[in-house]
Amino acid sequence: MNDIIELEQTYVVHAYNRPPIVWVDGQGVWLQDVEGRRYLDLVAGIAVNALGYGDPEIAETICQAGKKPLHYSNLYHNEPMARLAKTLVELTPFADRVHFQNSGTESTEAAIKFARKYARTHFGEGKTDIIAFTGAFHGRTMGALAMTPREKYQAPYRPLMPGVRFARFNDIESVRETIDDHVCAVIVEPIQGEGGIHPAQVDFMLALRELTHKHHALLIFDEVQCGVGRSGTFWAHEQLGVLPDILCAAKPLANGLPMGAVLVTERVAQVIHPGDHGTTFAGGPFVSSVANVVVHRISQPAFLQHVREVGAYFKERLEALKHRAIQEVRGKGLMLGVQLDIPAVNVVEAGYRHGLLLLNAGADVLRLVPPLIITRNEIDLAVERLAAALQDVG
Repeated sequence: MNDIIELEQTYVVHAYNRPPIVWVDGQGVWLQDVEGRRYLDLVAGIAVNALGYGDPEIAETICQAGKKPLHYSNLYHNEPMARLAKTLVELTPFADRVHFQNSGTESTEAAIKFARKYARTHFGEGKTDIIAFTGAFHGRTMGALAMTPREKYQAPYRPLMPGVRFARFNDIESVRETIDDHVCAVIVEPIQGEGGIHPAQVDFMLALRELTHKHHALLIFDEVQCGVGRSGTFWAHEQLGVLPDILCAAKPLANGLPMGAVLVTERVAQVIHPGDHGTTFAGGPFVSSVANVVVHRISQPAFLQHVREVGAYFKERLEALKHRAIQEVRGKGLMLGVQLDIPAVNVVEAGYRHGLLLLNAGADVLRLVPPLIITRNEIDLAVERLAAALQDVG
């Protein structure tokens, strides 16, 4: 193990602080390290591995797709991408078309471009500003980063993309004070992920939709983390009764292969012409073949019912812990946040000692986003190990 870690520390840019663990295998919701130790995974590759590890259908799809060309480029048609686009549109009531990406941050960048092109086409010059929210996280490229109000993320890279305004999340009066006719779009997460697992309130989202209509601005939902079944419905916004004009998706779409998507209305799609936006790899036949399986599986009513049921059970078990460090448990489905009054990183590190993988969302929130296939028995074990980790840190 140490030789692998040494190689990485010698030759890889030190952009991450990693624990001294080297993974070699995984099955279901369990990962195994090079020394043979197994860990119950509540991270899922940062809400990516929705179907867990070693899934037979995913493995077989990869084997079959790997026997064919992996890449044609977007200069040409390919069947898996076309079928995936049809399925996603059919699952998304507001959407008419899809543009595929390679990641969540690329999906955000595409949404920015589409919104500005739409505004310029219909309203002329000057309508370019975008409203984002406190606590938001939309990615780390220059446009997405400009909409992510974190000083430590933004400071080294300024100047960022201009024209971004911030309002307070779940505070519609703050939006009213911020929006005007120079705003082309408002971007919001139906459930904030990196910001601490904060669900958007229904009345806030309804009012936000009204305000964007009033000012002829597009409403963008960032469902990169909370979408594709994570909340217990295929899209998190289904639980809010509000439809956007653009939706960004990514993380779980291909269960670990790089895949993102931007879903748009026909009105938005009509302003995008050949040459306006592009990507070399996105929507390739290999990754689209896998995404077709993932989307089909997760969109099944029985699968989503499982997510809702085990998510509710997980939340109940966490609330029953009543540990003095736990202030609140919040979230939907299998996207849960545990608000602590101690540093979350201390609990994450203690979790390794108990064979439990945890993730933080900010300084004092544990983010629990396990594979969506997790069972009640595995949740019982996870809560038992979390209790032990909390006991360790006192």
